[in-house]
Amino acid sequence: MSRVTKDTMIGELLQIDANVAPMLLNIGMHCLGCPSSQMETIEEAAAVHGIDADDLVEELNTFIAQDLG
Repeated sequence: MSRVTKDTMIGELLQIDANVAPMLLNIGMHCLGCPSSQMETIEEAAAVHGIDADDLVEELNTFIAQDLG
């Protein structure tokens, strides 16, 4: 199973588990399909949206672990 970090690119995250998209959309990350956002790290995207990157990474890893089982 893949674990994401703050340095994981948004594009890579969506390749690991596309089912995280609704979670990201719900916290205001509406530009997931934009080419520039694909090259942003989770940490950079979190900073732009005023979200704690460590908390987001923890939530993402928990979601992915449950989703991919």
